[in-house]
Formats: sequence, C-alpha cells, structure tokens
Amino acid sequence: MFKKKTLPELIDELRSNENIVNWYEMQPQEAKTTPFDDSVDPRIRAALQKRGISDLYTHQGTAFRLASKGENIVAVTPTASGKTMCYNLPVLQAIAKDDTSRALYLFPTKALAQDQKSELNEIINEMGIDIKSYTYDGDTSPAIRQIVRKAGHIVITNPDMLHSAILPHHTKWVSLFENLRYIVIDELHTYRGVFGSHVANVIRRLKRICKFYGSNPTFICTSATIANPKELAEQLTGSPMRLIDDNGAPRGRKHFVFYNPPIVNVPLNIRKSATVEVNHLAREFLKNKIQTIVFARSRVRVEIILSHIQELVKNEIGTKSIRGYRGGYLPKQRREIEKGLRDGEILGVVSTNALELGVDIGQLQVCVMTGYPGSIASTWQQAGRAGRRHGEALILMVASSTPIDQYIVQNPEYFFDRTPESARINPENLIILVDHIRCAAYELPFKNTEEFGPVEVSEILEYLQEERVLHRNGDTFYWANQAFPASEISLRSASQENVVIVDQSNVADVRIIGEMDRFSAMTLLHDEAIYLHEGVQFQVEKLDWDHKKAYVREVDVEYYTDANLAVNLKVLEIDKSRISGHGAVYQGDVAVTMIPTIFKKIKLTTFENIGSGPIHLPEQELHTRATWLELKDTDPELGTKILEQLLLGIANVIQHIVPIMVMCDRSDVHVTSQIKAAHTGLPTIFIYDHYPGGIGLADDVYKRFDEVKQAAANLIKKCSCKDGCPSCIGNEIEGINGKQKSIQLLSYL
Repeated sequence: MFKKKTLPELIDELRSNENIVNWYEMQPQEAKTTPFDDSVDPRIRAALQKRGISDLYTHQGTAFRLASKGENIVAVTPTASGKTMCYNLPVLQAIAKDDTSRALYLFPTKALAQDQKSELNEIINEMGIDIKSYTYDGDTSPAIRQIVRKAGHIVITNPDMLHSAILPHHTKWVSLFENLRYIVIDELHTYRGVFGSHVANVIRRLKRICKFYGSNPTFICTSATIANPKELAEQLTGSPMRLIDDNGAPRGRKHFVFYNPPIVNVPLNIRKSATVEVNHLAREFLKNKIQTIVFARSRVRVEIILSHIQELVKNEIGTKSIRGYRGGYLPKQRREIEKGLRDGEILGVVSTNALELGVDIGQLQVCVMTGYPGSIASTWQQAGRAGRRHGEALILMVASSTPIDQYIVQNPEYFFDRTPESARINPENLIILVDHIRCAAYELPFKNTEEFGPVEVSEILEYLQEERVLHRNGDTFYWANQAFPASEISLRSASQENVVIVDQSNVADVRIIGEMDRFSAMTLLHDEAIYLHEGVQFQVEKLDWDHKKAYVREVDVEYYTDANLAVNLKVLEIDKSRISGHGAVYQGDVAVTMIPTIFKKIKLTTFENIGSGPIHLPEQELHTRATWLELKDTDPELGTKILEQLLLGIANVIQHIVPIMVMCDRSDVHVTSQIKAAHTGLPTIFIYDHYPGGIGLADDVYKRFDEVKQAAANLIKKCSCKDGCPSCIGNEIEGINGKQKSIQLLSYL
C-alpha cells in the first residue's frame, strides 16, 4: 500500500539531492498590528470582526490614515499580505459616511476584478449597509450595465474597459464622475513597458474628465516589490505620492531552492532538459497529494508540461485534478480552475505568469518554476504563490541551460541581495501619445493652451487638424471625424491588429478559441504551424493574413514547430554616441524589416529536428529605437566567418542579460548582429525595442551600457564550459578560444 509522505518529509529527502546548488531558508515572521482608528464606522468594524479581523497590520493602518486625509498613496508589500484592506477600508468608510461617494477600482485583468468583487461583496453583506459594487467588463450584460452607470458605488473594471467603454461615453456616467472620491490601481507593477505607457495616458484622460465634472479623486495604488514604486506611481497618475512599505503581515517558513539539472554532455556542457526534471519533481509532490503550482515561461511550455505530468500521474490521481492556466483560455474555464484550486479539488496547476497576479487561489504548498522567470520581481511574485499564510512552503527553481538561468544559479547572491528591478514606462512615446490625444479630443474638446500630462500638445493638435481629425474654432479643437478612435487602439499589444484563431475541427460548430498579436503570429500561426491550446494540438490550415484570421484544426502529432525570422536593420538617425579607441556605442532611430523564412518540426520527446517547410508571409516593417555597438578595428587574423560566430555569441548573451537589467519581457527587446552593417560596413550588434516608436528600453541600455557589458563578460567568464556552450556564447568555435575572444571584443566597446 502506498503511504503518503508529508511536505516536511519530502523537503528532508530533497536536501540530499546532488543537483541542488543553493538552499535558502526564510525565517517565519510575526505579525505587526495596530488597533482600528476611532473614526472607522462601527458597522465596518463589526463586519471585519465577524471575519476574524480585530486589528490592522501596520501598513493597512497607515494606508487608512493617509488615504482618509486625501493623500495619494502607494503601498508596497509582498504577495498575500492583505493589500486589499489598504483600499477597501478607506473606500467603504467614505461611502458609509456619505452615500453619494463613488470609487473606481482598476485591475490589470478580468480574473482579478472578479476575485476582488466576491471578497468585497462578502464584507458589504456583513456590514448591512446598502453599498452596490459591480464589475464592469466585456462579460457584463447590457441590462446590468445600465444599473452600474446609475447606481454603482464601487465600479470594478480594467484599463481596457475604461479606455474603450467608459471614458468615451462619460455622459452616461455622470453620477460616477461627479462624486468620484477614490481611484484604486492594484498590481501597479504590471503597468510597465507598452501597457504601462498606454495606461498612463488613459489616466490622464480620466483626470481630465473628472476635472470637467468637478471632482478631484485620491489615488490609492498597491504594488508587489519593485525598485521604483513611488516613481512609477507618480509617472502613471501624474500626482505626487506617499510611499507605504512597513509590511506588518506574518509569514510562514519558506525554503527557496535552486536546482541545476545534471550535465549529460560534458564537452558541450549540455544539461538535462529543465522540462523533464520539472515533470519528475512535480510528480513526487502530486502523488503525495500536495497542492503544487508549476510555472512555465511560454504558452507552449505550459501545454507540453501539462500533457507530460497528466500522463505521469494518471494512475495515481487522475488527469482531471491537474489543469493548465494561461492567457488565451476563456473566462469561464479560468473561473472554474480558480475555484477548483481554492476548494482543493484541483491538486496541481501548470501556469504561465497569468497567476503571478493576486488571483486568490488559496493555500498552495509547493511552487516549481521551469527556468528563471526573467526578473527578480517576477520570481518573488511566483514564489509568493506557495505557503501564502502560515506553515512551511517550498519553492524550487529548476534552471534551464540558457545563459541567464546559469548566471542566476551560479551567482545566488545576485538574486538574493539585489533589489528588484525598476519598472520603466514612456507615456510620451509619440505613437501612443497621439493615439490618446485623439481619444481625449473625442471625449472633450481641447483648448489650445491645455496640458496633457507634462507635454505641450499644441503641435500635435495642429497636426491632427491638418489630418482633418480635429476642427479648430477660435482657441478650441473639436473632434471632426466619423470614426470612434478608442475602438482601434489596443492597450496591450505592439501592433494594432490581433490575429483571431478560429477552430474548424467540427464543421457544425466553428468557434474562436483565442487571439494573438500580429508580430507573434508571423512565427506561431503560419501555415502548418502547431498551435497548442489547453494541452490540445491544433494545426494551422490557413493563415489569412489580409483578414487577420488563422484557421486551425485539431490534430494529434508527436512534434511542435519553431520558426526562423530573418531581420534586417537600417539606421535612420543617430541621437547620441560614445566613441572609444576600438569601438563605439550609438543610440537612435532604426527601421527593422522582418520576414519569417522557414519553420522546423521538433520532436516532443527528444527535441530532434524531424522536418521543415517554407513560410510565405509579407515582410513587416517596424520603426523603433535602438542602441547599437560598433567594432571599429578587429583582429584581422580572425577572418570573417569566425568574427560572425563571435558576434552571434555575444548577441546571444546580451539578449539574455538585457531583460534582467531593464525589467521587461524577453520579447520586448530584440538583439541581432550584423557582420557588415548597411550604414557603415562594420561589425555591429543592434539592441532594439520590439514596439513601434520604442518604449525607452533600448535608451535605458545606452544609459546603463557599462553595467550590461560587465554582466555579459561575467556570464561568459563564470560559465563552467571549457570553450563556449549553449549556456553562454553558443557552441565552441574551432581553432580559437571563443570565450577569451568574446570577452576581448566586449572590452573594445
């Protein structure tokens, strides 16, 4: 008979595993509390006491005091430390005191909004005060929408909905905007890069409308740990902020363990696949009925790991108790999975970072990460999913062979001692700014002297007048176009049009199963590509590029596909340069043309190449910001071919280092090398923003170039291979010491 082991027993067994390279134990912490303020309504107090809350954590107390005085605050505390009380308490207090007060809650995703609504409604019911809180998103039915507009005290929504459905129709929301006391922005750290730059502009439009209706709301922001929460909150809201970071919440004991898979090929320093190791580790916990969450970097990985783990444990616990969870699943599926996790019906979940956010999934005991999540901030967020309240928890990070994973595992102090990264946004990106000025002009006429954030906008208004989008009368600009601007602007993606994925496996029931942005679709949804959804494989039968639709059909094959992208760059303008003896670093505007060339079929089990095919798609052009490194004189003995390989290797390392340095997703910044750049004929490495107009990431690399260069050289030096391997500069180069030469080339820059 199989005897179940407990988590402490499994942790002890794990200690003797030779693949563990670092074991970090976080001591439990006691709660720090403060009594309720005297001003808190007795009905709210009674409701909270019923829920077992008799006093507040220190950070909740501070937040209540400051927000009640009308100060804008940003509260920064780790996952599961009771952040919601920081905003729920002042909001409920304001409405209990004055029934006409209103509040607007913004969450980055629908799932979070749903989650918060149910928690809020429980407190409201126990208070016995008639406070109406509603979610307002794409799933809200028209009948309820009317009630929300007229009577909702607390409107819970997401930035996309605010941008396209609430602000453009503000005349239907008069009672909300006239009495708006609080604007709550939760999960502030997710508003970075493209998305954050858009949202900062949406909030400028929101403040403009509030001013028109005579209200001046207070902002309450909450964030996970990042390096610059106050700066980000001020940039996003355009208002001065007070920072609250005295976390008073308790936490249980946590074991944070780095696991490096064994080397299977010594000369090439190739390690066993992280995915395979994760499957076996997760299986141990699951068959002992210990609730486990597995994080994977990409959608494809989630689906591969999911099908493998389901196969491994189907006899012990059945496949239904292990589920996948990622963007692209429909809301109903997601709600069902979240509920199953809270009730304990679902034992294991394999997720992309969609579950990094504060969706309440109750008490998971183990968190396994497939590879380093890409930033220190993300890693702590994912780790916060295990052992959320008390009791022991285990976090396992299984390193892959990528340069960055090996760097983190070999330098654990870099991870544990360094503050998390800064989140960067650039609301003044011209493409984004012009889009939102169009939206703002549709909402309310613009005065010539009016400010929109810190920017002087009269030039943009005149440009829009020439384009016949606006009409000028005296010193005021009016909207003069038929179209409705907000509907064509997506806050989330780098390109305006998404490709819709249509499943036609069953001719009688053709349905839409997801969508994807245009640039990703070139490599993931081309003809014959294998697209994975909920662990089911679909083959793309036809990608209709003109109408942005991909038609797929369910298949059952033993491989997945991977596409190659050919990239060409032209330098348009140089803004800044630093020139030294052997090389130079430049910053400026570039035009990137991309065209997918071929795709490979890769076997699921052995990862070997079993076939390929061409991709026929038009090339796409992207105008963006870049930083590039130029080598003026190189060792003539190297020869072109070897130099080209060295450049490729350095580009590979930089591609992995940059996202850690500037806190962005790996897909936000691309690195490419050219042996003869078109504008100079010199060996060059380009680092560019993968977004029209750029969002300030490549500019950041220029500013911090010395740090990036140092980190790249360290990674190559510290790699345990002899002369180059997939974990650093790629495979070894015959006849020369590739690592030595790469470090030398870096020092020239």
